[in-house]
Amino acid sequence: MSDIFENDIDEENEDLSQLEDDNEEISSGEEYSSSEPLYALRLDYSREGVFAKQGNFKLEPGDAVIIPTRYGRDLARVLGKATGPVGIKKDDIIQIDRKASHDDLSRAAELKEKEVGAFKVFQEKVAARKLNMKLIGAHFLVDEPKALFFFSADQRVDFRELVKDLVSVFKMRIELRQIGVRDESRITGGLGICGRPYCCHAISDKLRPVSIRMAKDQNLSLNSMKISGQCGRLLCCLSYEYDFYSDARKKLPNEGTRIFYDGTNFRITEINPLSSMIKLYGEDGRIIEINASRFVKENNRWKIN
Repeated sequence: MSDIFENDIDEENEDLSQLEDDNEEISSGEEYSSSEPLYALRLDYSREGVFAKQGNFKLEPGDAVIIPTRYGRDLARVLGKATGPVGIKKDDIIQIDRKASHDDLSRAAELKEKEVGAFKVFQEKVAARKLNMKLIGAHFLVDEPKALFFFSADQRVDFRELVKDLVSVFKMRIELRQIGVRDESRITGGLGICGRPYCCHAISDKLRPVSIRMAKDQNLSLNSMKISGQCGRLLCCLSYEYDFYSDARKKLPNEGTRIFYDGTNFRITEINPLSSMIKLYGEDGRIIEINASRFVKENNRWKIN
């Protein structure tokens, strides 16, 4: 069945630019190493990662803590200690206010049930206002009276009147956040084509831009069904693996390089950094594979030992 789908797609003429992020520049966080212990935390409702100083109390993986977030004071879950550089800015490191008390956890459980009703209220108000919005998630902050609603939309939405409707119902501060398709996948989660949970949901919330160049450098088939995720954008793992492929290729000859070996001129036709095997095609018709460790560069020319 997969062969039929692959043959139905003209890879040469398929426009893959729509799979890329608007900004293709590869950005990485500033490496910061702290002299004091840092803990990795996570906001369960948005799957956002936070790094925090320990404070004057012992923390264990799974503990709940109250921290300042960009949305307000809220509950977060401790993932564990973060050792070495964590790829963030110093200003992003927060201070944990306190460990969550029994009352905090009870309130969090009550608000969790309330979020189900809030979800329905939001949808009803959106329908009444005839707004083109898709609600992704609703969340009530534990440590202050505030409700968050994450939504997606094809275009920017004027939701000022909708906010007034929601304030009249919930009697608290309301914050609406429009998010992109990749953020939506990060929050909702699911299984990727590899059969494992989405990278953005289960591994990291850092959504690095992904480009078609990354797929090309990894010798992947430029077939949109193979290199795009459920969000309709290029797979996050292309970005995670790109640094390895980029570094590995620097130590290997390029495809098309010609080498004289075993009495025949050969041309490199395929390089596999993962298996460290290089395929060559000879003028005599031979096709051979040789381990990359046997290729050495002397006087600016490649040869095989």
